[in-house]
Amino acid sequence: MAAGKSRWRGDCARRRCARSPAAIEQIKGARALGRRLDKRIAAYQNELVSRHADEVQTIYREMRMWRHDYHNHIQTMKACLAMGQTDKLADYLETLDRDLEDVDTILRTGNFMVDAILNSKLSLAKARGIAVNASASVPPQLRVSDIDLCVALGNLLDNAMEACLRVEREEERFLRVYIAPKKEQLYICVTNSSPGREKRLGGRFATRKSGFHGFGLLRIDRICEKYGGLVTRASEEGAFTSELLLPLA
Repeated sequence: MAAGKSRWRGDCARRRCARSPAAIEQIKGARALGRRLDKRIAAYQNELVSRHADEVQTIYREMRMWRHDYHNHIQTMKACLAMGQTDKLADYLETLDRDLEDVDTILRTGNFMVDAILNSKLSLAKARGIAVNASASVPPQLRVSDIDLCVALGNLLDNAMEACLRVEREEERFLRVYIAPKKEQLYICVTNSSPGREKRLGGRFATRKSGFHGFGLLRIDRICEKYGGLVTRASEEGAFTSELLLPLA
């Protein structure tokens, strides 16, 4: 009987505590914090969508310009051929080939979604004067969802490009991407030029961006944690490297 009364008093006390002004204010504060976080995440997602739309528009505009000039190119080459100017024709074809590489940095990885994100980001990097060296092979079926993989790659490449653009001399800007199966893991390595060494803050590399931009690094880390993967980052003078290992199955 005494034990029953004790439990009853404890339940009443907990109910009074739960309904106390302090508890109510804590609940309100938690809800307000959740709403602010939702707004920040929504703003971050909107920025990603807007950025990707701008990238696609840039690539599409370049392709349209090249197609617009296609007829003129054909006429010029026909004229060179008719006049027997084969050396001039060869030089002209070489120039066209270089121009086409600027428009069409096609990587065929074996995964359609990865192809889309890599080609849009790397085309943008080249358009910004960043020297690109990329090799990628991705199995069509992965344990990691296409969306998570593309979010991770998109953030990696965005961070890499932003670091490259902080390098004052354009000829020193570079971006290297290597993606391939490695035993039972998908290995992703992105190395980019950077102005000096990146600083660590609390065991993590500090972002130089303000507002909600720091979500990019956090998203990469969370995706690796979600699938039991691994992410490492290393900074040396003039270069920064991010490596990811994600399970294939």
